[in-house]
Amino acid sequence: MPWVSSSSSQAAPESAGLWSSAQASLNCSSEKVPVPGSILLQRLREACAELQRPALSGAAWELLMETQGISVYGLLDQPTGLYEYKLIGTLRAPPDILADICMDLGYIRRRIPQVTEAYETECDGETVTYMKMEFPFLLSSRDCVYVKQRRDLDFRGQKIQVVLAKGTSLPQFPERPGFIRVSQCQVKLAVESAGHNRSKVFIYCFINPGGWIPSWLINMVAKSAIPGFLADLEDACLKYQRRT
Repeated sequence: MPWVSSSSSQAAPESAGLWSSAQASLNCSSEKVPVPGSILLQRLREACAELQRPALSGAAWELLMETQGISVYGLLDQPTGLYEYKLIGTLRAPPDILADICMDLGYIRRRIPQVTEAYETECDGETVTYMKMEFPFLLSSRDCVYVKQRRDLDFRGQKIQVVLAKGTSLPQFPERPGFIRVSQCQVKLAVESAGHNRSKVFIYCFINPGGWIPSWLINMVAKSAIPGFLADLEDACLKYQRRT
């Protein structure tokens, strides 16, 4: 999902970050960040189940739009006034390429020019990602620390690939002056084959960029960006296939 970032306060400028081998080899052995196996397995199975039968009942999920073979549902998160999103349908891309793209930090840096620093490090067997985004003029810069996992599962006789990403807090990544830390972010992707070069897709996304930007404006911009996000994702998968 696209990032939406703005604030009434101006962030102090910083030089663009580069991939740092020193940062990538941060010593995380003293901190325990892995999700317990039973909880992780539950999250993986929930994503698989939603791919096969989306859970839209029992909550006020509303159909926001249908675009490019994808139905987009939204659920208003009352504490923040922001929408959670579920995207359900088919995309013109193989499932393994979609999963590769979502795990490829280089893809994110190429596709989002505001990302000026991004790197990964291993902490007790988990992949922890730090990402910094800088914006000009009145838009406040943001950074985020998140853990991501990818698993290939045999679920009810179907091969499903799942990618999970969720914001976390670690002392090795203290908040930086002039940056708003995006702590509320969660993304789930579950994909399975829907025929030649096509995938059945379930995406869940909730991102709270923080700051003083009005929630109605975040919702409006996020919703309007979804068709472009989907088209860009399909295009990226096509180009990724050609390179590999």
